[in-house]
Amino acid sequence: MSEPTALTRLTHKEVTDKEMMYSFLDAARIAHIGFVAPHGNPVVLPTAFVRDQNRILIHGSTGSGMFRALANGAQCCVEVTLLDGLVLARSGFESSIHYRSVVIFGTFTQSTDKAADLAVITEGIFPGRTAELRPMLAKEIAATSVLEMEIEQWSAKMSQGDPHDEGDDIDWPVWAGVVPIHTVIGEPIPAENLAANLHTPPTYISQWK
Repeated sequence: MSEPTALTRLTHKEVTDKEMMYSFLDAARIAHIGFVAPHGNPVVLPTAFVRDQNRILIHGSTGSGMFRALANGAQCCVEVTLLDGLVLARSGFESSIHYRSVVIFGTFTQSTDKAADLAVITEGIFPGRTAELRPMLAKEIAATSVLEMEIEQWSAKMSQGDPHDEGDDIDWPVWAGVVPIHTVIGEPIPAENLAANLHTPPTYISQWK
C-alpha cells in the first residue's frame, strides 16, 4: 500500500494527498537517486525518470554501476525537487525558496516487459513522439537496463505563500515578496542535417509544458 511517511520538521509544508504528490512527479524530468555503492561510499546520481501509475521507471546502460547496484536490490531513495520561486524576506534568516519535493524510499527491480516500459519512458519524456520514431532494435533493448519501483513509502512537501516576517521586521524598509521561477519550453532548434521538408516542428511539441 502506498502511504506517506510522516514528516518530523516543517510539518506545515507536508503534502499527504497522493494525487498531488503524483502531480509533483509528473512535472519533473530528473530525479536524484541516493544509495550506498558496492565500494561502500554513499552516492547520489541524477537520472531521467517517468511515473507510470504507482511506479517509477528509470533506464540506463546495462554497464552502469548504479543500475547494476539498484538491480541487485540496493536500498535507495529517489528525490525530486521543483524550484518555484525565491522568497525575499526582510531578514536573511527568514529568506527562503518555494519548492515542491518528493522523496520515495524503497528498492528497484528489473522490468518484466522491457520493450513496453521503454516505450512508456519515451512517451513520458517526449509525449506524442513514440509513434513517429524508428522502432528500437533488439540490440538497443539488450543494452538498456530498465528498472521499476513501486511508490510505497514516500514523503512530499510544498512551500508557498508570503515571507514569514514577524514583529518589528515587518517595518524594516526593504522590499519583500516572492520572485517566481518557471521552467519553460523554448523554440525548437532543427538539427543541421534535418531534411528541408521536416523543418517545421511537429505540433505535439507546442503542447509540452
